[in-house]
Amino acid sequence: MKSGYKIKWTDNALTELEKIYQYLEENWTSEELNKLSLEIERTVNLISNYPNIFPVSERKNIRKVIVKRFNTLYYREKGQTIEILSFFSNRQSPEKRLL
Repeated sequence: MKSGYKIKWTDNALTELEKIYQYLEENWTSEELNKLSLEIERTVNLISNYPNIFPVSERKNIRKVIVKRFNTLYYREKGQTIEILSFFSNRQSPEKRLL
């Protein structure tokens, strides 16, 4: 399926994703990590093709989607680009969330 919107991960989202993977590599099996990666890819493809499919978060113009129970991905539409703003671990305090 052809993507509709270009996906751009912000530096913040990439840093959060990297930290989550570092933690999970120590506590999860490689099979579980692979399942998470596939779920992230599936979710990003959905967002790319249907950017309004997920609900608006508590911040106007920012949408959110829960990925595998433990993580929430926050994004916004900017022209023909989807900006992934945050890949937040739900195990953390919400005050640590940077949007």
